[in-house]
Amino acid sequence: MIKMNHASPLPSYLVQRYHGWKATTWQENKAWYRRLAQGGQHPRAMVISCCDSRVHVTSIFGADQGEFFIHRNIANLVPPHNPDGEHHGTSAALEYGVTALKVAHLVILGHSNCGGVRGCHDMCCGQAPALEEKSSYVGRWMDILRPGYERIRDVADEPARIAALEQQAVIISLENLMTFPFVRTAVEAGELSVHGLWNDIGEGGLLQFDPAAGEFVPL
Repeated sequence: MIKMNHASPLPSYLVQRYHGWKATTWQENKAWYRRLAQGGQHPRAMVISCCDSRVHVTSIFGADQGEFFIHRNIANLVPPHNPDGEHHGTSAALEYGVTALKVAHLVILGHSNCGGVRGCHDMCCGQAPALEEKSSYVGRWMDILRPGYERIRDVADEPARIAALEQQAVIISLENLMTFPFVRTAVEAGELSVHGLWNDIGEGGLLQFDPAAGEFVPL
């Protein structure tokens, strides 16, 4: 028996929601769920999105269970390739999605009103000393976006500057994707396409990065 004093039973509202799901959605589609379990996962796309609870990837695209391989982190960032033998959650998910699952499409999904991006903005402006601490996991993660801040720092209007930085989070991630040899190989072989999107949460808008125009445009 494993002894652990800090783990607690699930809150009752989540227990109730689970039983409701099991009695309705699962019961009505149990053959499909069993097929998913027995046949393994074969997602067509991988999506790297923010942890933000307001970004509901499957709802935006009307996706069913088994369609997307989803990885979420603070500010939907992809770090540069760095095979140093340490722990790298995003890089591990990327490697698995591309080399094991062989997804055909890889989407970076950014969004408006991103707290992580706002934190990076404030840190780069000298207004978030706590994030500058070496011990800050969030601060060191957001260092990935510092080059993006340098690109937009001269935007005078602060809300516009932060929105631009949100889009830079997508662009920086697209750039960093290509530092991974297995991603570059798959893209150059025509086996994988990469895409950058930005979601306006309040208006339900979705912009995509157009490399020819060098900017985000409506779908």
